[in-house]
Amino acid sequence: MLRWLQRLFSAPARVRVPSVQAAHTDAVAENALPVDALPPQAGPVPLPPVSFEQLERIHGAWNNWLFDWHDDNGLELNDAETRALDALATILSQQSGAALVRRLPGLVPQLLQSLRSDSFSGSALSRTISSDVVLVAAVIRLANSACQGTGNTVTSVEHAVILIGQEGLRQLITTVAFRPIIDMNSGFYTRRMAPRLWEHSERCAISARQLAAPMKIEPFDAFLAGLLHNVGMIAALRLMDQASRGERRLGSSLFLAQLARDSRMLACSIAREWHFPDTVVQALAEQGGMRRGAPMSPLGRLLKLTDYLGKVRILVENELLDELDQELFSGLPGNAAQCYSALAASREQAAA
Repeated sequence: MLRWLQRLFSAPARVRVPSVQAAHTDAVAENALPVDALPPQAGPVPLPPVSFEQLERIHGAWNNWLFDWHDDNGLELNDAETRALDALATILSQQSGAALVRRLPGLVPQLLQSLRSDSFSGSALSRTISSDVVLVAAVIRLANSACQGTGNTVTSVEHAVILIGQEGLRQLITTVAFRPIIDMNSGFYTRRMAPRLWEHSERCAISARQLAAPMKIEPFDAFLAGLLHNVGMIAALRLMDQASRGERRLGSSLFLAQLARDSRMLACSIAREWHFPDTVVQALAEQGGMRRGAPMSPLGRLLKLTDYLGKVRILVENELLDELDQELFSGLPGNAAQCYSALAASREQAAA
């Protein structure tokens, strides 16, 4: 399968790549996000790994699948869409996005800060983790999974912390912190979209981490970016349920464009509030660069590739795309085959 994928991904691109000067011009026009500007580039500016046409096609198919309703002629917002976007704008103006996803205020940032130190204290971490029952269950489950086949069972948080190690804890704590809590009484959009968005996020995070090192990217930064890039949309689902009042009226072209912009801003706000690396915030902001040839950082390029191929893979699995369609893979970079294979394999890892 890998050889077939490599041949598929190495097919010649049919889309002309704009000049670097044009890329800079488009990037300036696009920069409406409340994030720092891209740092000065020395030499050629790295261009996006996926063409504008490919992105537009897959984003359209993805949104149709997510929303189960789409108004192709929707050039105006209806009342429900206006209410949802107004509520999201209010959240953004208050800079309180992280409050929508935290399980326990201050806990997860505190844990992640502790884990950045090479001399972290296992006993101190154990006491902090023990204050959140969700984290306790996840840590014990992961440690026992690592012990399978040895006949040993992990029953204490402190033992689990030592067994999992620093890197494993960083990834586990971050994953648990952002995993959406889905109430069976939630509205249509949360019930339908939250599991799908989260599956996509986890699989992108797993594959991005695997591909990061050869690209000279910090693997945990890649993992964070993959996990975070849908968090703004997930946080907005409750607002969408409240605004729609039980009716499926969200999904016009104008609404989807503004929702993508505002949910990306919310993800950047959350990343900043949690003091995540600047490279992660920049990569998240760069995902809005739908203009042709917009410049991107290495992590931004990796996130764009995993996001695109992750959506392709999930749509293929749901029989909404044909994996043999070479237009899906034409002109992608050399590591795209490895990325697609990692996304296919990550389905089981994300479900673990």
